[in-house]
Amino acid sequence: MDNLTRQLAEYAERVTFEDLPPNIVTGAKQRALDAMGCALGGRDCEGARIARRLTAGGAPASYPGRVLGTKQRATAESAAFANTVMIRYLDFNDSHHASHPSDMLGAILGLAEAAGVDGKQLIAAIVVAYETTLRIVQATELREKGWDQGYAMGIGTAAGIGNLLGLPMEKIAHAIAITAVANVPLRATRAGLLSHWKGAATAYAGRNATFATLLAAEGMTSPDKPFEGRHGLFEQITGPFQIKPYADRGGEYLLPHSFLKYWPVEANTQAAVWAALELRSSVKAGDIEGIEIGTYWSAWHETASEPEKWEPKTRETADHSMPYIFARAFLDGTMTVRSFDEEAIADPRINPLLKKITARKDDEIEAIYRAAHPNTYLMRMAVRLKGGGRKNIEIIHPKGMCQNPMNDEEIGRKFNGLAEPVLGAKKAAAAAEAWLGIDKATSVSPAMTLLEVEG
Repeated sequence: MDNLTRQLAEYAERVTFEDLPPNIVTGAKQRALDAMGCALGGRDCEGARIARRLTAGGAPASYPGRVLGTKQRATAESAAFANTVMIRYLDFNDSHHASHPSDMLGAILGLAEAAGVDGKQLIAAIVVAYETTLRIVQATELREKGWDQGYAMGIGTAAGIGNLLGLPMEKIAHAIAITAVANVPLRATRAGLLSHWKGAATAYAGRNATFATLLAAEGMTSPDKPFEGRHGLFEQITGPFQIKPYADRGGEYLLPHSFLKYWPVEANTQAAVWAALELRSSVKAGDIEGIEIGTYWSAWHETASEPEKWEPKTRETADHSMPYIFARAFLDGTMTVRSFDEEAIADPRINPLLKKITARKDDEIEAIYRAAHPNTYLMRMAVRLKGGGRKNIEIIHPKGMCQNPMNDEEIGRKFNGLAEPVLGAKKAAAAAEAWLGIDKATSVSPAMTLLEVEG
């Protein structure tokens, strides 16, 4: 077993609820509630319908998985896939540089009932998943190398499920190693014309990690040096790296570095919505001659570096298009999950405004973004007005970022906005109360039942 595998597996084995400080427990509950709101909001997307069709009638005798929002049981890996597609579809769940950590909850929540755990054990498993994934994301910069976020999240999911099931360190290590060597996803998922797969890639990673962990639980062994050995991750892709120490070994908790989204758009474009709203308050569309957006590299590269982002044809492309998001928010004065419907994308007012927008990587902003940890989310806009006037806008730490987090009222309002249309106001309120108090529950089943959508 190589050193990194041992570090990850030992942490996953040893963490208990009693080890966790109150702010981390609260943060885990907030992220779980947020993810379930997103799942309820995305439950009728085409990807989720496809996933539920494939899960029907597939519940095994051991470890049946719960499909969120339904009474349906399936294989654990199929439930993990369906749940994560729902969580991910709206691009409204939490984010961290080059990852959406709550994508891992589709697998963990899907197995929680079958594992027979209480709320405390569920919280511990969620924290293990977050702390593991975010360390790998920060240490490897896989996104910048052209690899997708599912790699780190698959490993975090295996670690979290290992903790959830109470597996010994050796079996968790096998689960992590199987996941690490068998799943290396390409970043092509998020390039060009984006498809359903943009919202399903991490679901696939979670599905595979779930299966790998159950295989390991039953005795499947793995390559002994998936990271540091011959043809391992270090040699093939990343070069040697070290993860930050875990909190119980002198490091800090990284879970608070993930943030809940205020708007249902790609993480780096949250600032674009606020900039559009500020500009809208004093300028009319007809007065605009041109708009230049300056931002850090990853925001530009992800949302403004391809021609498809200036002429989006799909929801998946539009919610990852900085110019579309800015234009839509400017025209409507808000941003909702309906802002990416076919009718909104085809709005004839959009294209004339898109043609006035340019975007670039700003070296000064890139340096500021890189220097701060957690990263500083900064965007600057220079607006040229007809007649020669100019207006400059700077947005830093927009609402929701870890430096400017959403409060309990805002988190609750977001959950209700997503849950009430499918659960009704009374049931949505009961579900929110149950999940925010899940650490006091002796079983997770009642809280899961409150998420069931009638019919």
